[in-house]
Amino acid sequence: MNELHPREIRGFRLFDGLLDADMQAAIVEDVRRVIRAAPLFVPVTPRGKPMSVRMTGAGRLGWVTDRGGYRYDERHPAGGAWPAIPDRILSVWREVVPEARDPECCLVNWYDPAARMGLHQDRDEADLTQPVVSISLGDDALFRIGNQTRGGSTESLWLRSGDVLVMAGDARLRYHGVDRIAVGTSTLLGAPGRINLTLRVVT
Repeated sequence: MNELHPREIRGFRLFDGLLDADMQAAIVEDVRRVIRAAPLFVPVTPRGKPMSVRMTGAGRLGWVTDRGGYRYDERHPAGGAWPAIPDRILSVWREVVPEARDPECCLVNWYDPAARMGLHQDRDEADLTQPVVSISLGDDALFRIGNQTRGGSTESLWLRSGDVLVMAGDARLRYHGVDRIAVGTSTLLGAPGRINLTLRVVT
């Protein structure tokens, strides 16, 4: 990993290019093993609308959504347990938030070129004093940061492969989302699209 020199955007700490090319490639292989054990699925909102991202997870708990609501569950929707969070991914968490408890969930989001993520808060966790860490792999994503309540001005920035973003403190409950994917900005995945890993303490 590269040296830690974060910059701050609305309280989010962005570690530009923290993961070098070798580390990115190794983590992608780790993610592929996770997906083989817990296949990607199409999440559905409580209103029954399919989301444009596909997802899976690793860790003791996985985040799921369906007509039953947003929640963490010990089982993949197909019924199996989630695989363990790979050590390399845990090492990123420990590097950027050494004061935090180890994560219990690593949410894996796959964005194909048309996928988006509307503005939302990460607030399904029991202890909101614990940070959320996001790892970007593959094509660039236009990430938008809002406020702690809906409405008001927003700020956008490009997240690139190897970037690591920390949501903590006053930024922990800011609304955020992904407006678009810049196809062809990375060759890491061997196909257009982006993987986003989101590490969280749940309990």
